[in-house]
Amino acid sequence: MILSMTGFGKADASYGEKKIHVVVKSLNSKSMDISTRISPIYREYELEIRAMISEKLTRGKVDFSLTTENTSSASSTSINADVVKSYIQQIKDVSQQNGISQPQDWWIVLSRMNDITSTTEQENVDEEEWVAVKKAIIEALDQLVLFRTQEGEALAKKFKEKIDNIARLLIEVEPFETCRVKKIKERILSELAQIKGVAIDQGRLEQEMIYYIEKLDVSEEKQRLANHLKYFNETIVFNIISEIMIFWFINYFLKLSIRFHTHKIPLNIC
Repeated sequence: MILSMTGFGKADASYGEKKIHVVVKSLNSKSMDISTRISPIYREYELEIRAMISEKLTRGKVDFSLTTENTSSASSTSINADVVKSYIQQIKDVSQQNGISQPQDWWIVLSRMNDITSTTEQENVDEEEWVAVKKAIIEALDQLVLFRTQEGEALAKKFKEKIDNIARLLIEVEPFETCRVKKIKERILSELAQIKGVAIDQGRLEQEMIYYIEKLDVSEEKQRLANHLKYFNETIVFNIISEIMIFWFINYFLKLSIRFHTHKIPLNIC
């Protein structure tokens, strides 16, 4: 089974007043390259998250994102009433002492004071919340693997079509083999006949013809190419993600064998 290197997975989960979003994307890469964007509250679990990704995905450039969204209608930011009262009293005192009129809209003035609000955020993640987050991560990774599998199946189908086409063309080469020796011999004799006044040693001619024809023999290349096609079809059935170099190796020799065929058997030989 072939797995594509590109993939996408997404999952959402809810816990309490939080909504958890997980997005995983992968691209081609010779090794495992993980890039993470994790909400600060889950930063302590980064090593565990990376281990989960590495376990599911063998290789690729992986972009992982884990974010949270607060669904509560209540804001985590509260107004510090004591600080607001203190600011109002101070402004009134300064206005009275300096003969300055007091503000008509107090909120415009107070909103510019940075310390009148305080933010309260949960810093600890309990076990139940982390279980919910892990479940979302696993779901997103499973979606990405499914995406890779579907693309891999389409890729394997295309590979199979191309391999079968090469095998068909390999059979079509055989008729050319039956006539090319005769054609080459007739061409050489015809060219020799145009040379006047030169005696031809028939024994030597036959030796040279045999040597020349042996160089054009493609039996070895046909057998090698057939073996490569068979090996490719057998290899494509198995999960060879970690042995992807096998495909590069086979692909190289397939091209090499086909190049030998096209060089030794011109299309217009018969």
